[in-house]
Amino acid sequence: MRTNVETRGPRTPVLHRAFAGLILIAAALLAVHLVIGLVMTIFWVVVGLAVAVLVLWALKTIVW
Repeated sequence: MRTNVETRGPRTPVLHRAFAGLILIAAALLAVHLVIGLVMTIFWVVVGLAVAVLVLWALKTIVW
């Protein structure tokens, strides 16, 4: 006769859980790295455009 004392299935091994945790941490770090890279790219494009506009303004002021 079988009893229903143990209703859950077998637990996953500790090493599998630890490896899955490491994979999640690595994925989170990669996502953060990509977001920071995107923000920095946008920042430098804006800085470059601002410098170009300022140079054109300075040339216009000096030449014309």
